Amino acid sequence: MATEIIMPTLGLTMTEGTVDTWLKGEGDQVEKGEAVCTISSEKLSHDVEAPAEGTLIKILVPTGEVAPCKDAIGLIGEPGEEVSSKTEKKDTTEETPEEPSDKKPEPVKPKEEKAKGDRIFITPLARKVAKEQGIDYSQINGTGGNGRITRRDVEMFEPQEESVAATTTTSVGTGLTGMRKTIAQRMTSSLQNTAQVTVQQKADVTQLMAFRKEMKENAGIPLTDGQMSITTLLSKATTLALQETPKMNALYHDGKLEEFAEVHLGMAVALDEGLIVPVVKNADKMTLTELGKTLNDRIEKTKQGTLESENYSGSTFTITNLGKGGAEYFTPILNPPETGILGVGSMLNELVLDEKGQVVQKQKLPLSLTFDHQVIDGAPAADFLSRVVEYLEMPYSLIL
Repeated sequence: MATEIIMPTLGLTMTEGTVDTWLKGEGDQVEKGEAVCTISSEKLSHDVEAPAEGTLIKILVPTGEVAPCKDAIGLIGEPGEEVSSKTEKKDTTEETPEEPSDKKPEPVKPKEEKAKGDRIFITPLARKVAKEQGIDYSQINGTGGNGRITRRDVEMFEPQEESVAATTTTSVGTGLTGMRKTIAQRMTSSLQNTAQVTVQQKADVTQLMAFRKEMKENAGIPLTDGQMSITTLLSKATTLALQETPKMNALYHDGKLEEFAEVHLGMAVALDEGLIVPVVKNADKMTLTELGKTLNDRIEKTKQGTLESENYSGSTFTITNLGKGGAEYFTPILNPPETGILGVGSMLNELVLDEKGQVVQKQKLPLSLTFDHQVIDGAPAADFLSRVVEYLEMPYSLIL
């Protein structure tokens, strides 16, 4: 009996994935655990491995098409094995045979001829194509059985001029492919479905930098695991502040708010293909050394494309850093369904007056916190950011 290759679920909000590339073709021999195709979703590309040894006897979801999570996208079995109709992709059974290419669809009737409440018969694939192209399929006359709208009907449909404005606003990600298209859709959805507000504050990290230097000089062992990096120290300060602010360490999805005692910290990593967010689970239970080693491991494997799929999802809060590019303050966009995201700017040297009125140089770190005002109000969000700043300005609190 054939074994199904399943579209994986890689994140809490992932409902479907796109097959980017089939690495094997129908009739090819595959080994168990061997990569057979690459899918993209949730801001990342992921190799799907063969669940069993055998022959790839059927590709159910071709390159470039979308499948719901947990649906079969291919079949592995014995050469010549017959495929049950139950395992065929649902959309292929609902599509009617293509008409000869010289036959044109019936002229489009005005939209008002379809009464409100009338049931519209359309294949799932045609619905998906219409959604991607921003087409109101209620304007299309189907040529399939019982007037069902097929993919070919959608592809040959020529919208009336009055629908151009609607098409412009609904076709998110048109012209983009792969990971970039997924990022475009997720970021647009994030802005449309949350009430995002950003507050900003500078942390005086002069003592923090002195603390780092002192620890490196007096630790007695080489601090080579990233435990004294700015990224690790900032992550520790953020983790401590999140433990004191449960509403910021929360996920809001489908009208439900879930607060977490554990901190699963996402760290945005910039790649050529886009921004990826690997996750450090249970960061609140780690020492500085453990946190530094784990962050280094996650970031390095993300850049190499070797990070395990389970470490791409499950974050409760994200940190993103644009400091290397010289940015001071910016407006991070929430990583749904998280409640907050912390943006880190470039460290600055500023001249200020000390308590004696003398001009001294201070090192300041700009921080930008974006939060979902549906979940948390401005005052507690600002208090959370202040707690992060306090931990950075009292560096010994990070190791107590």
